[in-house]
Amino acid sequence: MKTNRDVTLLELGSDEYIVMAADNSGAIGNLPLDTVHVPYSIVAAFGARVCVMEVMAAGAVPFSFLIHSFNGKEAWTELVRGAEQTIAELDLKSVEITGSTESNMKMLQSASSFTMIGKANQAALRLNFTPPHAKYAVIGVPLVGEEVISRHEDVLPLSLFQKLLHTEGVYEILPVGSKGITHELEILTRSSRTFTCSLPMEHSAGPSTCALISYEPEYSASIQKLCGRHFYELTEAGL
Repeated sequence: MKTNRDVTLLELGSDEYIVMAADNSGAIGNLPLDTVHVPYSIVAAFGARVCVMEVMAAGAVPFSFLIHSFNGKEAWTELVRGAEQTIAELDLKSVEITGSTESNMKMLQSASSFTMIGKANQAALRLNFTPPHAKYAVIGVPLVGEEVISRHEDVLPLSLFQKLLHTEGVYEILPVGSKGITHELEILTRSSRTFTCSLPMEHSAGPSTCALISYEPEYSASIQKLCGRHFYELTEAGL
């Protein structure tokens, strides 16, 4: 078993891999001491979003989604509905949802954990193959907490994410998480190269409201046209 980017790979043999990604949510929901009050369907929709983007960006096909809820039994139906919404948005008909609820203890703050599991063969994996001459961009805006709701129009649409997976000229896609764009760039470039962008580079992207892409320079115009207002070019310092 090995970890690559934000996914864990388990080799099954015959060039097949299980690919897993996880996400957690705390103090977001409908309990008394929550910091952000939203329906649990939204919590699960975004939790599923993070996990499925990680798994699909790695080149795997999702087949199972796990929900671990510490929000009381009343929240379960909403959590499942939210996960189903994200899965349906990507037209992933074969994903099964399962999980568990802590219903014995009463919590004052919401806590939820999500895991997506997928499968890929060696040839399909999209990890660590960006060439040195590639260009980089951010698609979407890093947002967290209430920003995700109030600025929903700036969130990378899942439909666009899915198109980018099949767009000629795109090498790798890496969803941005709570550590921000700079951290994910170091992972994607496997270096400490410095880049500038009109977006806040250290700001949390919460539920992967944006993603990094590496791409072939000659496809810049077509990729920018596809992404429209969601495209933010990254410029390497000194170039």
